Amino acid sequence: MELKVFRDTLTAAGGLCDTKTELPIETEILIPDYLPQVFKIVKCQVRPVVLQAQTTGGRLTLDGYLRCVVFYQSDEQQNLCQTEQKLPFTKTLDLPAPEYGGCQVHTGGEVEYLNCRAVNQRRVDVRGAFSLNVTLTLRQEQPVITALSGSGAEQLLGTLTGARPVAALDKLITAEEEITFPTPPAAVLDVTGLATVQEIRLLPGKAVVKGEVEARVLYRTAPGCELEQLTRAVPFNQIVDVDGAAEDCRCFAYVEPVGCTLMAAPNPQTPGTVSVTAMLRLRVWRPMECVVVEDAFSTEYNAQVEYKTVTVEQMEAPVDQTVRLTLEGALPDENARILHCFASLAPAEAAQAGPGVMLRGRGTAHVLCLNSLGEIECYDKAFEYQLPDVWEGQIQEYRAECWADVVQCSARKESGGMAADLTLRISGLMARARQQTVVSEMACQDPLEPADPDVALRICYAQAGEDVFHIAKRYHVSPAALLRANQLEQPRLDAPARLLIPVVG
Repeated sequence: MELKVFRDTLTAAGGLCDTKTELPIETEILIPDYLPQVFKIVKCQVRPVVLQAQTTGGRLTLDGYLRCVVFYQSDEQQNLCQTEQKLPFTKTLDLPAPEYGGCQVHTGGEVEYLNCRAVNQRRVDVRGAFSLNVTLTLRQEQPVITALSGSGAEQLLGTLTGARPVAALDKLITAEEEITFPTPPAAVLDVTGLATVQEIRLLPGKAVVKGEVEARVLYRTAPGCELEQLTRAVPFNQIVDVDGAAEDCRCFAYVEPVGCTLMAAPNPQTPGTVSVTAMLRLRVWRPMECVVVEDAFSTEYNAQVEYKTVTVEQMEAPVDQTVRLTLEGALPDENARILHCFASLAPAEAAQAGPGVMLRGRGTAHVLCLNSLGEIECYDKAFEYQLPDVWEGQIQEYRAECWADVVQCSARKESGGMAADLTLRISGLMARARQQTVVSEMACQDPLEPADPDVALRICYAQAGEDVFHIAKRYHVSPAALLRANQLEQPRLDAPARLLIPVVG
């Protein structure tokens, strides 16, 4: 009887590739006439926003912009002011393997160096470089053998469990809401946001994501540096087309605010409008089980069996944790008065922690102070954070796709120095790649020689822990016949045993 081979296609993890690329920062920011002139640069920050990632012809193209924000003190009334500029970029990277079946892109990074100076009272020169980290998760379609029949084929079956990716979508969304200030602002210094996903529902071919963005408006109502902050919840409700999505799939969504705009009302008595632009990052996968042939042989033929290793990715529980930190340090001017505190974070990354893997990251707290000379200074305090959870295994087995947000940040004077309290939220996914050896090919060649008729009894001395299948493979007999001949019920031996090898398989 001819050997029949049954196959299936498995979407497997093709590996991770981490690469870095440098984004130059070279710009001149002109201060508009409606803003006061520059007396002193207080703080300059640069943040990347990747709007699109496309793969074509073995190359990855990233499009986005660097948001450059400059806080400065004006020459009139010593006001704290702000100006910003978007620096668009397009970066093309070669993919490490041409035979990929698709890839998922996750970006992060940090400023390498940044120099900001006032050329004159209306022009600010910014020079530096941003190191953009790009993590590519390659996907490969790999054929596997699920069953064999005929030609005396015997097979050892196993089950691969994991996650089959359905979609990894990044989509810009917008939402707006009315906002009313207790006192009309004299100047708005910054508008940022913190998003919370409240509900995700999958429908055939679609996903519904609901939540809200907490818009945070930093402003002052009078000349000087006294700051106030107002928050406004901006709800969003998005319906996204997702090919292949179904109710039995699982999903994760993260919303990253990338821009907030405040539109003042024409008359102070009517509400203004806060508009939020955010990147919705939606990941959809389907739990998967696939029966594969791990080992095989023939009781009738000399069989040539080839093996390969496949990698299946399993989704660990989604990451959604809060980390609280208190930072302490001395102020360069002990008589300085703290005005405001904010923080910038790098995404959490997987790191080896003894026998396990954990998530940790870096950040910087920025404390704005008014010194004893009446000048505004910014004191930076670098810190590290880590999550308490530890996953078993090695770092090369894990892929982290996480984002970090600042939920709360405040600073106070304490014992002649400064103490800053931070609450961070880490959201994302941890995926673990597991490898398994399976049969890739089997071919039957010459028929086996018949058993020696003069041998009436064959005995095998087996050790505890041996599989009956592997013992049967050595003697080219059926594992089922070996179990029957020795009245065994389990396929693995619990104790050393003397086994009778049947003459006829």
